[in-house]
Amino acid sequence: MTKDWLARKFADTLAKRLFVLIWGSLVVSQLLAITVVQFASTFSGEEHEMFGGNGIPGRMATLPTMPPTPGMPRGPGPRPGPGPGDGMRGPPPGTAMDNGPPPGPRFGARREMSGRLLAIDYGVRLLVIGLAAWFGSRWVSQPMRRLVSASQRLGSSLAEGGAAPPELDEHEGTLEVRETAKVFNDMARRLREHFRSRGLMVAAISHDLRTPLTRMRMRIEMADNAESELQQKNISDLREMNALIDNTLEVFRGADGNPEPMQKTDVAALLQSMADDLAEQGQPVAYTGAEEAVTQVQPGALRRVLGNLVDNALRYGGRAEVEVQLTGEQLRITIDDAGPGIPPALLDDVFQPFFRVDASRSKHTGGTGLGLYIARDLMQRQGGTLALTNRPEGGLRATLTLPRR
Repeated sequence: MTKDWLARKFADTLAKRLFVLIWGSLVVSQLLAITVVQFASTFSGEEHEMFGGNGIPGRMATLPTMPPTPGMPRGPGPRPGPGPGDGMRGPPPGTAMDNGPPPGPRFGARREMSGRLLAIDYGVRLLVIGLAAWFGSRWVSQPMRRLVSASQRLGSSLAEGGAAPPELDEHEGTLEVRETAKVFNDMARRLREHFRSRGLMVAAISHDLRTPLTRMRMRIEMADNAESELQQKNISDLREMNALIDNTLEVFRGADGNPEPMQKTDVAALLQSMADDLAEQGQPVAYTGAEEAVTQVQPGALRRVLGNLVDNALRYGGRAEVEVQLTGEQLRITIDDAGPGIPPALLDDVFQPFFRVDASRSKHTGGTGLGLYIARDLMQRQGGTLALTNRPEGGLRATLTLPRR
């Protein structure tokens, strides 16, 4: 117990580093300022006249003796008279003292020199303290920058599923930094295990439910009264449950560490092909934009995202207008419809699992409320984004951005 207390007492802490930094900068600035001012005064040749050997600017070497005032009594003692001793009593009234202040121009030069040395003294101190503050701020904030970077990479690794969580060095930095790194690494490992176990559990349950649901649907379809309205409703519900299971499995697909590989894909050609296929089926789909837009993506995942968004535009907006643009380092895809849009307060909520906007969707159109959640998740796994906005002229716009690489 005593050993641990002593080890913590003399450990390298942030408080000790700050104390050493502040105290050291003040001491170094003081010593450096004195050295520079002494050198400057010696170089100017005014050291003895202005400093008197004591190094304090503005102080004279000797103080002048005031001459006697005419008409004032001299006090007891012999009165002055001619003689060799009379010269020891000082010069006659009105004459300048040998050690008195110099004439006006020379005295002004001395004051100017003193001001310059004082400015040099302050300048050196400000420079040293400023450099120490800049270095210290970078030194102290460096562990926080590493923590921010690791936190951002942790979010990406959890979204990608297969990526290993980042780790911070637990043996570098002050005591507080090392303890923070240890806590962060433990948290990252636990989050990773939690997400992985949750995904495996949901995927296993969804997979196990598929078989009995399929058997139930087949029995209903093979029944004698399979054409009745009640039986058809039961079959529709079972198909909806199967679709829900498929979507749930898709959410956790790739979380086992085997996501779809990235490939160079012409996104413009992919969209043009989808639009042509739907147009041949009589669907109001139009494609405009770049003729070629090649980047690294997961082709299957991107096709699923685009298919989901185009299907939503046709189902809830009546038509779909697809456009591809190349802007700098990004590839931008927009899908517009002519529907009622989504209330602005719910534009973020629609990405939550099982969320439906009843005001803009018919009860007869189906849907499990997982489509947009899956689409955004698949885009994040590829380093892209998905956002929804209401168009000023009416309708909803889905905007996808992908890095060009």
